[in-house]
Amino acid sequence: MNIKINGEAKDVAQDCTLDALLGLVGVNRQGIAVELNREIVPKRLHGETTLKDGDSVEIVRMVGGG
Repeated sequence: MNIKINGEAKDVAQDCTLDALLGLVGVNRQGIAVELNREIVPKRLHGETTLKDGDSVEIVRMVGGG
């Protein structure tokens, strides 16, 4: 199935979860927020949130500064 990750199209397996997707794209899970179709998904739900064809995922890294 086809989804968008940070605006770029990607093919993933039908049963792909958010957690599996993060591993697939090699994202360090510390200090990130994940948005699925414009809704923030809590980290505790990443393993049970299954993606659907056409979903849009945004992965945002928190950066400190001042």
